[in-house]
Amino acid sequence: MAPRRVDPIPDSGEVVHLPDPGGALDRAGIALHRGATGAVHGALKLASLPGAALSRLRHLHGKPARGSHTHDGALVRHHARVLMRALAVPLVAGNRVELLIDGPATYEAMFAAIDAARDHINIESYIVEADGPGAELARRLLAKCREGVKVNLLYDGFGSIRTPDAYFEVLRAAGVRLCEYNPLRSWKRIFTRAVHLRDHRKLMVVDGSVAFVGGINISDVYSARSSGTEAEAMTPWRDTHVCIRGSLVAQFQSLFITHWNKHGCEPVQQADYFPPPAVAGHLRGAVASCDAGRRRNPFYRALIKAIEAARHDVLVTTAYFVPTRRLLRSLASAARRGVEVRLLLPGQSDSWAPLQAGRSHYVRLLQAGVRIYERQGALLHAKTTVIDGVWATVGSANLDWRSFIHNAEANAIVTDAGFGAQMRTVFQGDIAASNEITLEMWRRRGVLQRLQEWVARRFEFLL
Repeated sequence: MAPRRVDPIPDSGEVVHLPDPGGALDRAGIALHRGATGAVHGALKLASLPGAALSRLRHLHGKPARGSHTHDGALVRHHARVLMRALAVPLVAGNRVELLIDGPATYEAMFAAIDAARDHINIESYIVEADGPGAELARRLLAKCREGVKVNLLYDGFGSIRTPDAYFEVLRAAGVRLCEYNPLRSWKRIFTRAVHLRDHRKLMVVDGSVAFVGGINISDVYSARSSGTEAEAMTPWRDTHVCIRGSLVAQFQSLFITHWNKHGCEPVQQADYFPPPAVAGHLRGAVASCDAGRRRNPFYRALIKAIEAARHDVLVTTAYFVPTRRLLRSLASAARRGVEVRLLLPGQSDSWAPLQAGRSHYVRLLQAGVRIYERQGALLHAKTTVIDGVWATVGSANLDWRSFIHNAEANAIVTDAGFGAQMRTVFQGDIAASNEITLEMWRRRGVLQRLQEWVARRFEFLL
Protein backbone atom coordinates (compact mmCIF):
# COMPACT_ATOMS: atom_id res chain seq x y z
CA MET A 1 0.00 0.00 0.00
CA ALA A 2 1.37 3.43 -0.94
CA PRO A 3 2.46 5.71 1.92
CA ARG A 4 -0.04 8.34 2.96
CA ARG A 5 0.80 11.89 1.98
CA VAL A 6 -1.30 15.03 2.12
CA ASP A 7 -1.17 17.04 -1.10
CA PRO A 8 0.61 20.40 -1.11
CA ILE A 9 -1.37 23.52 -0.28
CA PRO A 10 -3.14 25.02 -3.31
CA ASP A 11 -2.32 28.66 -3.90
CA SER A 12 -6.00 29.61 -3.98
CA GLY A 13 -6.52 28.49 -0.37
CA GLU A 14 -9.38 26.37 0.91
CA VAL A 15 -12.53 27.71 2.54
CA VAL A 16 -13.39 26.17 5.90
CA HIS A 17 -17.06 25.86 6.84
CA LEU A 18 -17.77 25.32 10.52
CA PRO A 19 -21.11 24.56 12.17
CA ASP A 20 -22.92 27.21 14.16
CA PRO A 21 -21.40 27.00 17.66
CA GLY A 22 -24.54 27.20 19.75
CA GLY A 23 -28.04 25.91 19.24
CA ALA A 24 -29.18 27.73 22.39
CA LEU A 25 -27.94 31.02 20.99
CA ASP A 26 -29.79 30.47 17.71
CA ARG A 27 -33.04 29.78 19.54
CA ALA A 28 -32.55 32.89 21.65
CA GLY A 29 -31.90 34.97 18.54
CA ILE A 30 -35.06 33.69 16.83
CA ALA A 31 -37.16 34.41 19.89
CA LEU A 32 -35.98 38.01 19.96
CA HIS A 33 -37.47 38.58 16.50
CA ARG A 34 -40.97 37.42 17.34
CA GLY A 35 -43.84 39.54 18.69
CA ALA A 36 -43.89 41.52 21.90
CA THR A 37 -44.47 38.44 24.01
CA GLY A 38 -41.73 36.60 22.19
CA ALA A 39 -39.35 39.50 22.64
CA VAL A 40 -39.85 39.49 26.39
CA HIS A 41 -39.44 35.73 26.49
CA GLY A 42 -36.28 35.94 24.40
CA ALA A 43 -34.80 38.64 26.60
CA LEU A 44 -35.38 36.55 29.71
CA LYS A 45 -33.89 33.51 27.99
CA LEU A 46 -30.83 35.47 26.87
CA ALA A 47 -30.31 36.79 30.39
CA SER A 48 -30.24 33.24 31.72
CA LEU A 49 -27.42 32.10 29.42
CA PRO A 50 -24.00 31.39 31.05
CA GLY A 51 -21.19 33.87 30.64
CA ALA A 52 -19.30 31.78 28.07
CA ALA A 53 -22.34 31.61 25.79
CA LEU A 54 -22.93 35.35 26.07
CA SER A 55 -19.28 35.95 25.24
CA ARG A 56 -19.54 33.78 22.14
CA LEU A 57 -22.75 35.52 21.03
CA ARG A 58 -21.14 38.94 21.38
CA HIS A 59 -18.13 37.66 19.45
CA LEU A 60 -20.20 36.41 16.52
CA HIS A 61 -22.58 39.38 16.34
CA GLY A 62 -22.00 41.69 13.41
CA LYS A 63 -19.07 39.73 11.93
CA PRO A 64 -18.85 37.86 8.61
CA ALA A 65 -19.83 34.20 8.65
CA ARG A 66 -17.04 31.77 9.49
CA GLY A 67 -15.51 30.34 6.35
CA SER A 68 -15.99 33.44 4.20
CA HIS A 69 -12.93 34.78 2.41
CA THR A 70 -13.41 38.15 4.15
CA HIS A 71 -13.49 36.54 7.56
CA ASP A 72 -10.58 34.20 6.83
CA GLY A 73 -8.51 37.14 5.61
CA ALA A 74 -9.27 39.14 8.74
CA LEU A 75 -8.31 36.19 10.94
CA VAL A 76 -5.06 35.66 9.04
CA ARG A 77 -4.12 39.33 9.48
CA HIS A 78 -5.11 39.22 13.15
CA HIS A 79 -2.97 36.19 13.93
CA ALA A 80 -0.10 37.39 11.74
CA ARG A 81 0.10 40.57 13.81
CA VAL A 82 0.01 38.60 17.06
CA LEU A 83 2.72 36.23 15.81
CA MET A 84 5.04 39.02 14.66
CA ARG A 85 4.71 40.76 18.03
CA ALA A 86 5.39 37.50 19.90
CA LEU A 87 8.50 36.61 17.87
CA ALA A 88 9.61 40.21 17.26
CA VAL A 89 10.38 39.35 13.62
CA PRO A 90 8.50 39.86 10.32
CA LEU A 91 6.86 36.87 8.68
CA VAL A 92 8.55 35.43 5.59
CA ALA A 93 6.45 35.19 2.42
CA GLY A 94 6.69 33.05 -0.73
CA ASN A 95 6.60 29.57 0.79
CA ARG A 96 5.01 26.25 -0.14
CA VAL A 97 4.31 23.70 2.59
CA GLU A 98 3.53 20.01 2.15
CA LEU A 99 2.00 18.17 5.08
CA LEU A 100 3.44 14.67 5.65
CA ILE A 101 1.64 12.13 7.81
CA ASP A 102 3.56 9.33 9.59
CA GLY A 103 6.97 7.82 8.91
CA PRO A 104 6.59 6.11 5.52
CA ALA A 105 5.38 9.25 3.69
CA THR A 106 7.97 11.41 5.44
CA TYR A 107 10.90 9.12 4.68
CA GLU A 108 9.79 8.78 1.07
CA ALA A 109 9.85 12.57 0.66
CA MET A 110 13.13 12.99 2.56
CA PHE A 111 14.92 10.24 0.63
CA ALA A 112 13.69 11.70 -2.67
CA ALA A 113 15.18 15.07 -1.67
CA ILE A 114 18.46 13.38 -0.69
CA ASP A 115 18.63 11.54 -4.01
CA ALA A 116 18.11 14.85 -5.84
CA ALA A 117 20.80 16.69 -3.83
CA ARG A 118 23.54 18.32 -5.89
CA ASP A 119 25.48 20.41 -3.36
CA HIS A 120 24.84 19.61 0.31
CA ILE A 121 22.66 17.80 2.87
CA ASN A 122 22.33 18.98 6.49
CA ILE A 123 20.55 16.68 8.97
CA GLU A 124 19.80 17.30 12.65
CA SER A 125 17.95 14.58 14.57
CA TYR A 126 17.44 13.66 18.21
CA ILE A 127 17.47 9.95 17.36
CA VAL A 128 19.45 8.32 14.56
CA GLU A 129 19.14 4.54 14.63
CA ALA A 130 21.17 2.08 12.59
CA ASP A 131 18.26 -0.12 11.54
CA GLY A 132 15.27 0.41 9.27
CA PRO A 133 15.16 3.96 7.89
CA GLY A 134 18.55 4.60 9.51
CA ALA A 135 20.15 1.94 7.34
CA GLU A 136 18.44 3.33 4.25
CA LEU A 137 19.55 6.85 5.18
CA ALA A 138 23.15 5.71 5.51
CA ARG A 139 23.06 3.96 2.14
CA ARG A 140 21.80 7.08 0.39
CA LEU A 141 24.21 9.42 2.19
CA LEU A 142 27.16 7.23 1.23
CA ALA A 143 26.03 7.34 -2.39
CA LYS A 144 25.79 11.15 -2.31
CA CYS A 145 29.26 11.43 -0.75
CA ARG A 146 30.64 9.46 -3.68
CA GLU A 147 29.05 12.04 -5.98
CA GLY A 148 30.81 14.88 -4.13
CA VAL A 149 27.77 16.17 -2.19
CA LYS A 150 28.70 17.62 1.21
CA VAL A 151 26.89 15.95 4.12
CA ASN A 152 26.72 17.17 7.73
CA LEU A 153 24.93 15.11 10.41
CA LEU A 154 24.16 16.48 13.90
CA TYR A 155 22.69 13.94 16.33
CA ASP A 156 21.95 13.92 20.05
CA GLY A 157 24.25 11.89 22.30
CA PHE A 158 21.43 10.72 24.58
CA GLY A 159 18.73 10.17 21.96
CA SER A 160 21.11 8.09 19.83
CA ILE A 161 22.87 6.37 22.73
CA ARG A 162 21.86 2.87 21.54
CA THR A 163 23.19 3.37 18.02
CA PRO A 164 26.47 1.46 17.53
CA ASP A 165 29.59 3.57 17.05
CA ALA A 166 30.32 1.51 13.94
CA TYR A 167 27.30 3.08 12.21
CA PHE A 168 28.72 6.57 12.58
CA GLU A 169 32.27 5.46 11.78
CA VAL A 170 31.16 4.14 8.39
CA LEU A 171 29.55 7.50 7.64
CA ARG A 172 32.62 9.41 8.82
CA ALA A 173 34.96 7.29 6.71
CA ALA A 174 32.86 8.04 3.62
CA GLY A 175 33.15 11.78 4.16
CA VAL A 176 30.08 12.63 6.26
CA ARG A 177 30.93 15.36 8.77
CA LEU A 178 29.54 14.35 12.20
CA CYS A 179 28.65 16.32 15.32
CA GLU A 180 27.41 14.59 18.50
CA TYR A 181 25.38 17.00 20.63
CA ASN A 182 26.21 16.87 24.35
CA PRO A 183 27.77 13.37 24.33
CA LEU A 184 27.40 11.23 27.45
CA ARG A 185 30.78 9.55 27.53
CA SER A 186 31.06 9.42 31.32
CA TRP A 187 28.60 8.13 33.90
CA LYS A 188 29.43 11.21 35.96
CA ARG A 189 27.52 13.35 33.48
CA ILE A 190 24.36 11.36 34.19
CA PHE A 191 24.16 13.12 37.54
CA THR A 192 24.69 16.65 36.20
CA ARG A 193 22.41 19.17 34.54
CA ALA A 194 23.96 18.23 31.19
CA VAL A 195 21.78 15.13 30.96
CA HIS A 196 18.70 17.40 30.74
CA LEU A 197 20.04 19.57 27.91
CA ARG A 198 19.21 17.72 24.72
CA ASP A 199 18.92 18.48 21.01
CA HIS A 200 15.34 17.38 20.32
CA ARG A 201 15.09 18.88 16.81
CA LYS A 202 14.20 16.89 13.68
CA LEU A 203 15.45 18.99 10.79
CA MET A 204 16.88 18.43 7.32
CA VAL A 205 17.90 20.99 4.68
CA VAL A 206 18.93 19.98 1.16
CA ASP A 207 20.74 22.31 -1.26
CA GLY A 208 19.37 25.32 0.64
CA SER A 209 16.12 24.92 -1.29
CA VAL A 210 14.02 22.43 0.67
CA ALA A 211 13.64 21.88 4.42
CA PHE A 212 11.95 19.17 6.47
CA VAL A 213 10.88 19.73 10.08
CA GLY A 214 8.49 18.02 12.48
CA GLY A 215 8.33 15.23 15.03
CA ILE A 216 9.77 12.26 13.12
CA ASN A 217 13.17 10.88 14.14
CA ILE A 218 15.32 8.49 12.11
CA SER A 219 13.92 5.43 13.84
CA ASP A 220 12.46 2.03 13.03
CA VAL A 221 9.36 2.74 15.17
CA TYR A 222 8.04 4.80 12.25
CA SER A 223 8.11 1.93 9.78
CA ALA A 224 4.36 1.35 10.13
CA ARG A 225 1.55 3.69 9.19
CA SER A 226 -0.85 4.77 11.96
CA SER A 227 -3.93 3.94 9.85
CA GLY A 228 -4.88 1.46 7.19
CA THR A 229 -5.94 -2.14 6.82
CA GLU A 230 -2.58 -3.83 6.92
CA ALA A 231 -1.75 -5.86 10.01
CA GLU A 232 1.18 -4.49 11.94
CA ALA A 233 3.54 -6.47 14.18
CA MET A 234 3.95 -3.51 16.53
CA THR A 235 1.93 -0.49 17.62
CA PRO A 236 2.26 2.15 14.87
CA TRP A 237 3.45 5.65 15.73
CA ARG A 238 1.28 8.57 14.66
CA ASP A 239 3.38 11.63 13.75
CA THR A 240 3.45 14.74 11.55
CA HIS A 241 6.20 16.39 9.50
CA VAL A 242 6.30 19.13 6.85
CA CYS A 243 8.32 19.77 3.70
CA ILE A 244 8.96 23.47 3.07
CA ARG A 245 10.16 25.26 -0.05
CA GLY A 246 10.70 29.00 -0.27
CA SER A 247 12.28 31.74 1.79
CA LEU A 248 11.79 29.98 5.13
CA VAL A 249 14.36 27.37 4.11
CA ALA A 250 17.21 29.86 4.60
CA GLN A 251 16.09 30.44 8.19
CA PHE A 252 16.15 26.73 8.95
CA GLN A 253 19.56 26.52 7.27
CA SER A 254 20.87 29.32 9.47
CA LEU A 255 19.40 27.59 12.52
CA PHE A 256 21.25 24.38 11.71
CA ILE A 257 24.63 26.00 11.03
CA THR A 258 24.43 28.22 14.13
CA HIS A 259 23.61 25.22 16.31
CA TRP A 260 26.43 23.19 14.79
CA ASN A 261 29.02 25.93 15.30
CA LYS A 262 27.85 26.65 18.85
CA HIS A 263 28.45 23.19 20.22
CA GLY A 264 32.11 22.65 19.55
CA CYS A 265 31.94 20.47 16.46
CA GLU A 266 34.45 20.71 13.65
CA PRO A 267 33.38 23.26 11.02
CA VAL A 268 30.71 22.31 8.54
CA GLN A 269 31.96 21.50 5.08
CA GLN A 270 32.25 24.28 2.55
CA ALA A 271 29.15 24.43 0.35
CA ASP A 272 26.61 26.79 -1.21
CA TYR A 273 24.39 26.91 1.86
CA PHE A 274 22.47 30.08 0.98
CA PRO A 275 21.53 30.15 -2.71
CA PRO A 276 19.30 33.02 -3.90
CA PRO A 277 15.81 32.50 -2.44
CA ALA A 278 13.08 31.44 -4.83
CA VAL A 279 9.34 32.10 -4.50
CA ALA A 280 7.73 28.67 -4.15
CA GLY A 281 4.20 29.56 -3.03
CA HIS A 282 2.03 32.10 -1.27
CA LEU A 283 2.32 31.09 2.39
CA ARG A 284 3.72 33.37 5.08
CA GLY A 285 5.38 31.92 8.13
CA ALA A 286 8.17 31.98 10.67
CA VAL A 287 10.66 29.73 12.42
CA ALA A 288 10.18 29.45 16.18
CA SER A 289 13.13 27.77 17.85
CA CYS A 290 14.92 27.61 21.18
CA ASP A 291 18.26 26.39 22.49
CA ALA A 292 18.53 23.86 25.31
CA GLY A 293 18.57 25.33 28.80
CA ARG A 294 17.28 28.77 27.80
CA ARG A 295 14.55 30.28 29.96
CA ARG A 296 13.27 32.42 27.09
CA ASN A 297 11.41 30.32 24.57
CA PRO A 298 10.06 32.11 21.46
CA PHE A 299 7.82 29.20 20.46
CA TYR A 300 6.22 29.02 23.91
CA ARG A 301 5.62 32.77 23.87
CA ALA A 302 4.10 32.64 20.37
CA LEU A 303 1.83 29.73 21.33
CA ILE A 304 0.56 31.43 24.49
CA LYS A 305 -0.13 34.68 22.63
CA ALA A 306 -1.98 32.84 19.86
CA ILE A 307 -4.17 30.99 22.38
CA GLU A 308 -4.93 34.25 24.17
CA ALA A 309 -5.84 35.85 20.82
CA ALA A 310 -8.02 32.91 19.68
CA ARG A 311 -11.54 33.80 18.58
CA HIS A 312 -13.07 30.45 17.58
CA ASP A 313 -11.09 27.31 18.35
CA VAL A 314 -7.78 25.92 19.58
CA LEU A 315 -6.93 22.40 18.37
CA VAL A 316 -3.85 20.98 20.07
CA THR A 317 -2.10 17.68 19.36
CA THR A 318 0.88 16.73 21.51
CA ALA A 319 2.72 13.58 22.47
CA TYR A 320 3.72 14.75 25.94
CA PHE A 321 1.40 17.09 27.83
CA VAL A 322 2.97 18.33 31.06
CA PRO A 323 1.78 21.96 31.03
CA THR A 324 3.12 24.98 32.81
CA ARG A 325 0.75 26.98 35.03
CA ARG A 326 0.53 29.73 32.44
CA LEU A 327 -0.36 27.32 29.66
CA LEU A 328 -3.07 25.80 31.85
CA ARG A 329 -4.47 29.26 32.59
CA SER A 330 -4.42 30.20 28.89
CA LEU A 331 -6.25 27.05 27.79
CA ALA A 332 -8.82 27.28 30.59
CA SER A 333 -9.38 30.99 30.05
CA ALA A 334 -9.93 30.51 26.32
CA ALA A 335 -12.53 27.81 26.99
CA ARG A 336 -14.33 29.95 29.55
CA ARG A 337 -14.66 32.87 27.16
CA GLY A 338 -16.35 30.65 24.58
CA VAL A 339 -13.45 29.42 22.44
CA GLU A 340 -13.68 25.74 21.56
CA VAL A 341 -10.53 24.18 23.03
CA ARG A 342 -9.74 20.58 22.16
CA LEU A 343 -6.70 18.60 23.29
CA LEU A 344 -5.67 15.45 21.42
CA LEU A 345 -3.38 13.46 23.72
CA PRO A 346 -1.96 9.92 23.72
CA GLY A 347 -3.98 7.07 25.13
CA GLN A 348 -0.74 5.09 25.45
CA SER A 349 2.84 6.29 25.57
CA ASP A 350 6.44 5.14 25.45
CA SER A 351 6.95 6.89 28.80
CA TRP A 352 4.45 6.51 31.64
CA ALA A 353 5.51 9.54 33.70
CA PRO A 354 4.62 12.32 31.21
CA LEU A 355 1.37 10.54 30.39
CA GLN A 356 0.29 10.38 34.03
CA ALA A 357 1.57 13.87 34.90
CA GLY A 358 -0.55 15.27 32.08
CA ARG A 359 -3.61 13.34 33.24
CA SER A 360 -3.26 14.90 36.68
CA HIS A 361 -4.41 18.20 35.11
CA TYR A 362 -7.50 16.79 33.39
CA VAL A 363 -10.02 17.77 36.07
CA ARG A 364 -9.07 21.43 36.05
CA LEU A 365 -9.23 21.63 32.27
CA LEU A 366 -12.49 19.70 31.97
CA GLN A 367 -14.12 21.92 34.57
CA ALA A 368 -13.18 24.95 32.47
CA GLY A 369 -14.86 23.46 29.39
CA VAL A 370 -11.78 22.08 27.57
CA ARG A 371 -12.54 18.90 25.64
CA ILE A 372 -9.92 16.14 25.93
CA TYR A 373 -9.43 13.16 23.63
CA GLU A 374 -7.01 10.24 23.93
CA ARG A 375 -5.78 8.67 20.67
CA GLN A 376 -6.38 4.93 20.34
CA GLY A 377 -4.78 2.33 18.08
CA ALA A 378 -1.48 4.18 17.67
CA LEU A 379 1.18 5.82 19.78
CA LEU A 380 0.62 9.56 19.31
CA HIS A 381 3.91 11.42 18.78
CA ALA A 382 2.80 14.45 16.72
CA LYS A 383 3.31 18.02 17.93
CA THR A 384 0.89 20.33 16.11
CA THR A 385 -1.56 23.13 16.86
CA VAL A 386 -4.09 24.93 14.67
CA ILE A 387 -5.89 28.02 15.98
CA ASP A 388 -8.92 29.64 14.34
CA GLY A 389 -8.12 27.62 11.22
CA VAL A 390 -5.35 30.07 10.20
CA TRP A 391 -2.52 29.82 12.76
CA ALA A 392 -0.79 26.46 12.46
CA THR A 393 2.45 24.95 13.70
CA VAL A 394 4.31 21.69 13.12
CA GLY A 395 7.60 20.90 14.79
CA SER A 396 9.49 19.06 17.50
CA ALA A 397 8.22 20.93 20.58
CA ASN A 398 5.85 19.13 22.93
CA LEU A 399 3.76 20.95 25.52
CA ASP A 400 5.90 19.93 28.45
CA TRP A 401 8.60 21.38 30.67
CA ARG A 402 11.30 19.48 28.78
CA SER A 403 10.47 21.18 25.48
CA PHE A 404 9.91 24.59 27.09
CA ILE A 405 13.16 24.66 29.11
CA HIS A 406 15.52 21.69 28.71
CA ASN A 407 15.53 20.91 24.96
CA ALA A 408 16.62 22.56 21.74
CA GLU A 409 13.50 22.59 19.55
CA ALA A 410 12.42 23.86 16.13
CA ASN A 411 8.91 24.58 14.80
CA ALA A 412 7.47 26.09 11.66
CA ILE A 413 4.49 28.42 12.14
CA VAL A 414 2.27 29.32 9.18
CA THR A 415 -0.62 31.81 8.98
CA ASP A 416 -2.88 30.63 6.18
CA ALA A 417 -6.48 29.40 5.89
CA GLY A 418 -5.66 26.71 3.32
CA PHE A 419 -2.93 25.12 5.40
CA GLY A 420 -5.11 25.49 8.49
CA ALA A 421 -7.89 23.59 6.70
CA GLN A 422 -5.56 20.67 6.00
CA MET A 423 -4.38 20.66 9.60
CA ARG A 424 -8.00 20.68 10.79
CA THR A 425 -8.81 17.69 8.55
CA VAL A 426 -5.92 15.71 10.01
CA PHE A 427 -7.03 16.65 13.53
CA GLN A 428 -10.59 15.51 12.88
CA GLY A 429 -9.29 12.21 11.54
CA ASP A 430 -7.37 11.66 14.77
CA ILE A 431 -10.41 12.61 16.84
CA ALA A 432 -12.39 9.91 15.02
CA ALA A 433 -9.81 7.38 16.28
CA SER A 434 -9.91 8.70 19.86
CA ASN A 435 -11.92 8.34 23.05
CA GLU A 436 -13.26 11.52 24.63
CA ILE A 437 -12.56 11.96 28.34
CA THR A 438 -15.49 13.53 30.21
CA LEU A 439 -15.43 15.06 33.66
CA GLU A 440 -17.94 12.54 34.99
CA MET A 441 -15.98 9.51 33.82
CA TRP A 442 -12.63 10.92 34.92
CA ARG A 443 -13.89 11.51 38.44
CA ARG A 444 -14.69 7.78 38.60
CA ARG A 445 -11.09 6.71 37.87
CA GLY A 446 -9.56 4.26 40.31
CA VAL A 447 -7.12 4.67 43.18
CA LEU A 448 -4.18 3.23 41.21
CA GLN A 449 -4.70 5.76 38.41
CA ARG A 450 -4.83 8.63 40.92
CA LEU A 451 -1.68 7.35 42.62
CA GLN A 452 0.24 7.25 39.33
CA GLU A 453 -0.83 10.82 38.60
CA TRP A 454 0.25 11.98 42.05
CA VAL A 455 3.70 10.38 41.76
CA ALA A 456 4.35 11.68 38.23
CA ARG A 457 3.18 15.18 39.18
CA ARG A 458 6.00 15.42 41.76
CA PHE A 459 8.59 15.28 38.93
CA GLU A 460 6.84 17.18 36.16
CA PHE A 461 9.52 19.89 35.94
CA LEU A 462 11.95 17.20 34.72
CA LEU A 463 9.53 15.55 32.27
